[in-house]
Amino acid sequence: MLRPIVVGLDGSGESVAAADWAAREALRRGLPLRVVHAREGLAGDAEPVSLPELAVPRYRARRILRSAVDRLAEEHPQVPVTAEQIRRGPVPTLLAEAEAAELLVLGNQGFGGLGGLLAGSVALAVVARARTPVVLVRAGFDGVDEHVPNGDHEASAGTPYRPVVAAVDLHHACDSLLAFAFEAARHRAAPLHVVHAWRLPNTRGGVDERGHVPTQRDAECALESVLGPWKDKYPQVAVHATAEYGRPVPAVSRAARYAGLLVLGREVRRGGPGSRTGHVTHMAIHQVSCPVAVVAHE
Repeated sequence: MLRPIVVGLDGSGESVAAADWAAREALRRGLPLRVVHAREGLAGDAEPVSLPELAVPRYRARRILRSAVDRLAEEHPQVPVTAEQIRRGPVPTLLAEAEAAELLVLGNQGFGGLGGLLAGSVALAVVARARTPVVLVRAGFDGVDEHVPNGDHEASAGTPYRPVVAAVDLHHACDSLLAFAFEAARHRAAPLHVVHAWRLPNTRGGVDERGHVPTQRDAECALESVLGPWKDKYPQVAVHATAEYGRPVPAVSRAARYAGLLVLGREVRRGGPGSRTGHVTHMAIHQVSCPVAVVAHE
């Protein structure tokens, strides 16, 4: 049975853009799409309703789902779409939905903004805890934005896809991140840009545990060693690898400027206190304009 792509919907512009992106991704991958609207149960959910105003939240949720499904079915008739309203808190609902999903898609409001609940604190809480890859999409990000501009520097859906950019930290396992990134590039017939930011060890003289001072060549060789097996597995994906000396935040920010999708990792902290996304992922969620995929790894 095919695992669906799940999108959380709350009626905000961010969640509408997320639903559109999720439908396009479902079409690319040949997967069904599941749309969910989650909220805590209110008096308006009881039957019968004694006061009309108590039913407003329920009617609004139904209208949001119905209009979204109708629009998605019209714009993406090849994608099987199902929808469900769930009377439960958004965070536990989305985390439960993610367990049975291939991918979870949510809106992203970035800094400030007037986005809906699923584009703000809920999205951040889900990203920090989900084991399934989560993609965050900004309001206004459309299908043409996934493609490079045409010869007149105008947006066009008829041009090739923008590159997929993946940021890797070679001090942590990155197989799940690279698997997601290579698959995303393959489905789009897009190039894959892999970025690794490296710095000298924080020791006297910058020597590593072997007493060696790392060089740019060392970083490039280490990155190529990690990518080698993936290049063999995905010979159809054009890969451009960059090992850049410096802090990862500016390196990733620059690389993502012209990306159609940015793929980042989130370390799963076994037995550690709480959950965290890391400063690079935090920056990307708040500043990067293209969709951001966050992939959990051990």
